[in-house]
Amino acid sequence: QVQVAESGGGLVQAGDSLRLSCATSGRSFSSMILGWFRQPPGKEREFVAAFSWSGRLYYSDSVKGRFTISRDSAKNTVYLQMNSLKPDDAAVYYCAASTKLHAVVVDQLEYDYWGRGTQVTVTS
Repeated sequence: QVQVAESGGGLVQAGDSLRLSCATSGRSFSSMILGWFRQPPGKEREFVAAFSWSGRLYYSDSVKGRFTISRDSAKNTVYLQMNSLKPDDAAVYYCAASTKLHAVVVDQLEYDYWGRGTQVTVTS
């Protein structure tokens, strides 16, 4: 059973940085696609960033240049470094894992396993 668990959320001011972590277990780290999604208050959940099977990085246009996804295979952990945070970045951030060979990494329906989320609040 694959498990993913996010941590690192919090309350920050606009312009600050925050790093989220996603610890995984239950399956080889290299056999999963891992991505970050977020759900702002009153809105649908949306794609933020992900690795593809080839290691290519994908970002949503709204975070490109400010957020960086990275991974530490030794720790089975994926990170989301968030810089220059804006009030619009406030959301519950979710980590998700997919075991599908041809997963479209930006599509949340392709992901099999989800964490419970971590809250990020950005004040202006």
